[in-house]
Amino acid sequence: MSKPLIGISTYLEAEAHWGVWTLPAALLPAGYHRLVQRSGGLAAMLPPHEPDLGRDEAREAAAAVVARLDGVVIAGGPDVRPERYGAETDPRTGPAALARDAWELALIHASLDSGTPLLGICRGMQLLNVALGGTLHQHMDGHSGPPGVFARHEIKPVPDTLLAAALPEPLSVPTYHHQSVDRVGTGLLASAYAEDGTVEALEAPDAEAFALSVQWHPEAGDDLRVMEALVAAAAH
Repeated sequence: MSKPLIGISTYLEAEAHWGVWTLPAALLPAGYHRLVQRSGGLAAMLPPHEPDLGRDEAREAAAAVVARLDGVVIAGGPDVRPERYGAETDPRTGPAALARDAWELALIHASLDSGTPLLGICRGMQLLNVALGGTLHQHMDGHSGPPGVFARHEIKPVPDTLLAAALPEPLSVPTYHHQSVDRVGTGLLASAYAEDGTVEALEAPDAEAFALSVQWHPEAGDDLRVMEALVAAAAH
């Protein structure tokens, strides 16, 4: 039996440095593809599409990409542009990543429309919520370490959910974010919480296929179960 092909969205950086080169680049922390591989899948990077594509063209391009994949991961990264959920920009919100917002929203819709298993991680969870009409808290404290350092805190899965099937017990997870879910999007269910009440997982119980997102960073830890659940769904 062949391993399922899992596409992972990437960063698009105007300047990246390696060797003698300083060039624009599509980047992905190695933890993501390693997590997919350790969980039994094949990993493929999905760079943002051209930023000048219109919405319909972006959706067509995303649908064509997703049709060749068995599963999709929307990776962590910069803050979602607040205008996408009808909010004014808080001074503490980071710079917009317009091309990435547009491309990943198109990937989310293509995955849901086609019944392709989907996993969102950190920003990926926030973007899934925005894609389905939800909103975000633009700033909170206590869910990350110093710049570039993951913190840890406990999350509690909600019983009888897709998340709880993979993670039935409370556990400590690596976390690095300053934004979180506010109003939950249409058709989504909060399936884990932190001790302070922050939503730590969302899922779409009525979706055609596996559709789960988590606020923490499984690629920064050793627990494979969330990614294994995606890979298992993608193998069918």
